[in-house]
Amino acid sequence: MTIRQIYAKSVIIWTDIPVCDCAVNPYVGCSHGCKYCYASFMKRFTNHPEPWGEFLDVKYWPVIQKPEKYAGKEFFFGTVTDPYNPQEEQYRRTRALLEQLRGSGVRITIQTKSDLVLRDIGLLRDFPDLRVGFSINTLDEAFRADMDKAVSIERRLAAMKALHEAGIRTTCFISPIFPGLTDVPAIIGRVKGQCQLVWLENLNLRGSYKAAILDYIREKHPELTGLYAEIYARGSRLYWETLDADLRSYAEKQGLEYLRNDDSMHKPFDAPPTIVNYFYHEEIRKTAKKRKSAAPESGMNKEA
Repeated sequence: MTIRQIYAKSVIIWTDIPVCDCAVNPYVGCSHGCKYCYASFMKRFTNHPEPWGEFLDVKYWPVIQKPEKYAGKEFFFGTVTDPYNPQEEQYRRTRALLEQLRGSGVRITIQTKSDLVLRDIGLLRDFPDLRVGFSINTLDEAFRADMDKAVSIERRLAAMKALHEAGIRTTCFISPIFPGLTDVPAIIGRVKGQCQLVWLENLNLRGSYKAAILDYIREKHPELTGLYAEIYARGSRLYWETLDADLRSYAEKQGLEYLRNDDSMHKPFDAPPTIVNYFYHEEIRKTAKKRKSAAPESGMNKEA
C-alpha cells in the first residue's frame, strides 16, 4: 500500500451530484479496493502506477475560514473515496474536517463501509442535520469478500445500529445492486428498524472495471451471463424496470414510502425508512443539474 501526503487548495468542491451541493473527499484513492468502484477513473489524475486500491493520498488543506458561510448547504463526505478508510484511524483527516465544520450549520451525509465512524460518535452528535450511510449490497459475506476489502457486512450493520441507537440518522445504501445476486428485500428487512433511509442504485459497468466484473460473473455465476449480456451489452432496461415495479410493490406491502426523491431528513426520527430509487442516473443527474444551475449562487464545479 502506497501512502503519501498531499496539499489541496480546498477539500470542498461544488458539484452537480443530485444528493448534495458539495463533494468532500479527505483522501484520494481508497484502500477498500472495491472491484466495481466507479471512482477508479480517478487513478489517471493521480500519477500513481499502483492498481486502484493499492494507493492513498492523504489531503491537507488550509483551515476553513468562516465555515458558517456554508450554512444550509449539503455536504457529501465520500463521493470518490471512503472517508473512514482504515488509514483514517492514523491520519484523522475526516475528523479534522468535522471539527472545522462544527457549528457551521452545514447538512452532512457521510458514506462509508467502515465501523471506524463509531470513533467519532460524540462529534457527529454536534451536527443536527447529519446522517451516516453504510454501503451494503449483499448479506453474503463470501460475495462481499470477493468484491471489497472493507469490514464485514455484520460489522457495518452493527455500526448502523449503534449510530441509530445514539440518535444519529442512518442510511442503508444498497449499491451497487448486482442483477441476480443482490437480494434487495432481504437487506431492507435487516435494516428497516435501524435507519431512516434506503437508497437503491444499480450496477453500472463502464471503464476499466467492466471487463473484470463480467469475467467474475462468467467464472463464478455462469448462469447469469445471458442476463448480464442483455443489460450491459444490449442496453436493455427490462431487468431494472421489473425490479423497480417489484420493489414498489414490496414497499407498499411493508408500509414503506417508495420515492424518486429524498425527504427523509424532514421526517420524525422514529418514522419507517423511506426507500429512494436512483436506478436512472442520467435522468436524475440532468434534472438536478437544471435545478442547481437555476440557483445563481451555486458556484458549481468550483473549489470552495
